Amino acid sequence: MNLVQPVEQALLKERNFPEFKSGDTITVHYKIIEGNKERVQQFRGVVIQKKGSGLSATFTVRKISGNVGVERIFPMQSPFIQKIEVNKTGQVRRARIYYFRGLTGKKARIEEKRNVTEGGE
Repeated sequence: MNLVQPVEQALLKERNFPEFKSGDTITVHYKIIEGNKERVQQFRGVVIQKKGSGLSATFTVRKISGNVGVERIFPMQSPFIQKIEVNKTGQVRRARIYYFRGLTGKKARIEEKRNVTEGGE
């Protein structure tokens, strides 16, 4: 019998984040506390991977800042995440796109998935 599972279920909070996957470009609004001041910082980048489940679920976002790649790992259950916006849905064939780290320039582009509505023109 797993003794950790009931405790984990009690601590799990229902978060209303949109569905996203690897290859999607998202903006994470993250609360930062500096001394006695709070501010919300936006981190916009491509999702490299989603990992884990329950309390230990995380996702990694990568962006380019001043010709340097910056990756940040966010816990899904973090109380500091205000909201997540999905900016673009990417078309990739892998669940973990680590090969994306070695690409620069035009090769680093991810094809955007077009959503076709059924009743549209």
